[in-house]
Amino acid sequence: MNITRSWREQMVMLKWRFPSLCDKDLIYEEGQRESMLNRLMVKLEKTRTELEVLLAELQTY
Repeated sequence: MNITRSWREQMVMLKWRFPSLCDKDLIYEEGQRESMLNRLMVKLEKTRTELEVLLAELQTY
């Protein structure tokens, strides 16, 4: 089964899993994905690969 979650659902899951995240950290604007990913990498102290795996997991969790 391959479920795709909306960004809103993923934001809720991320904030639940990482309470240090706030809405400002998760702002996604069209064409600004890299900027958001960079903010998350710094805030969560994750590498790009770790973050990509985490976001992929949220799609099917």
